[in-house]
Amino acid sequence: MKDFIINLHSSGILEWKINRPEKRNAVNFNVIAGLETVLDRAENDNNVKALVITGEGEYAFCSGGDLDEFHQLKTEEEAYSMLSKMGLNLYRLATLSKPTLALINGTAVGGGCEIATACDFRIAKTGSKLGFIQGKLGITTGWGGASLLYEKIPSHSALKILLEANIYSAEELKELGFIHQVYPTVNVDTAYQFLREIVKNDMNVLKSYKQVLISRWQSTNLFSRIDQEIRQCSMLWEKEEHHQAVSKFLSK
Repeated sequence: MKDFIINLHSSGILEWKINRPEKRNAVNFNVIAGLETVLDRAENDNNVKALVITGEGEYAFCSGGDLDEFHQLKTEEEAYSMLSKMGLNLYRLATLSKPTLALINGTAVGGGCEIATACDFRIAKTGSKLGFIQGKLGITTGWGGASLLYEKIPSHSALKILLEANIYSAEELKELGFIHQVYPTVNVDTAYQFLREIVKNDMNVLKSYKQVLISRWQSTNLFSRIDQEIRQCSMLWEKEEHHQAVSKFLSK
């Protein structure tokens, strides 16, 4: 079974789905490569008007990095090699020239929240649970999620979410402006419902407005800030506190 699925819908929505429901749609190296593949297509295919990211199944959008796979990485250098690959993908996702939407169909924690943050918009199923829980594992966001979160919601709210490392409901995060809409159920039709007025418009209009936002981020060195964040996480990754926390989590 392939770890990701790509579908282009007649509406112009390109759907990328993490297809690892048995792993709560955790990110492994195949998923990292799959995100790179869909970003290439979204950028270059003129039939694509928006990119939607979601997870397979009813329970998880993305549970972050696959601890079974990434726990094999022990040193700062090994961690940076993996983290920087995904960090580059999330920077590319954030600065894609077309609108992007995270379709949160269930739990989104750790790196799953970082992926959602990189999207322009976020909609979620009622009762979904989300959290930047990295702090509970002795590390910080490692794919650029903190830098991106500070761009998406007021900095005091972002700081509280990151420092607490707790789980929140989609409804709570809607109050903070992180989630844009909550629906009883979500699927690609829900995504179209949310994006309908956007994808009606000419591609050049969509790209022009995105470029205004991208230019602002370029002027404030968002890429460099993300890289600095990834390097900080890599340093913490090597520490025994992180490895002990992950071992304890895996043994539950």
